[in-house]
Amino acid sequence: MTRNILVTGGGTGLGAAMAARFTAGGDRVFLTGRRPEPLAATAAALGETATAIACDHSDTRSLRRLADALPERIDVLINNAGGNTAIGAPPPEDIEGVEMAWRANLSANLMSAVLTTSLLMPRVPDGGSMIHIGSIAADKGTGAYGAAKAALASWNLELAREVGPRGVTSNVLSPGYIVDTEFFKGLITEESHAMRVSATMIKRAGNPSDIAGTAYFLASSDARNITGQVLKVDGGAFPSR
Repeated sequence: MTRNILVTGGGTGLGAAMAARFTAGGDRVFLTGRRPEPLAATAAALGETATAIACDHSDTRSLRRLADALPERIDVLINNAGGNTAIGAPPPEDIEGVEMAWRANLSANLMSAVLTTSLLMPRVPDGGSMIHIGSIAADKGTGAYGAAKAALASWNLELAREVGPRGVTSNVLSPGYIVDTEFFKGLITEESHAMRVSATMIKRAGNPSDIAGTAYFLASSDARNITGQVLKVDGGAFPSR
């Protein structure tokens, strides 16, 4: 049976790579995000099994319009939309600026996933999968962005317990340093790149296909007993027992 896959933030980077992996596996993919142009370009490159739908996942009105455009069954829900909204932004100058900066990261990285999942969870069938893209920042204490991704992992525990009786799995996939994305907005330096690569055990940067392959596995029949977990895909940069 052809599955319906929703990839939020699917126009570029990790989202586009995950969409490509699922379409290659014979699934139908719905790509969403705030920017129509890259969404349309990615969907066109993937072919007729990919559909682009513009949506701001932190806005409830936009989410309700999305729900009207989606099929009644979403076999795999991938909450990928987000990013560190502080990158490239000037540091806050006052408490109001601090509030705005923190709310922006929480909205983009936590509330977007919570709202999307809350609205679409009834469409995920028994035996379906939910995957939420976290970050190594959650373990390293990286400001508002790290806090938002840590909260995502905590929320996932409650979600996994809620949907578990239906055979639905819910996991966080936590990337480390990944190249060939728009995450750093072109601001990564050679020194910073070398430092991040050196921090891994395998001495290489990750790439979007690393994340796409792991997401595909989590949504497969081979991963039906994996839920409530944070799976680190970081080359050993933040190891665990």
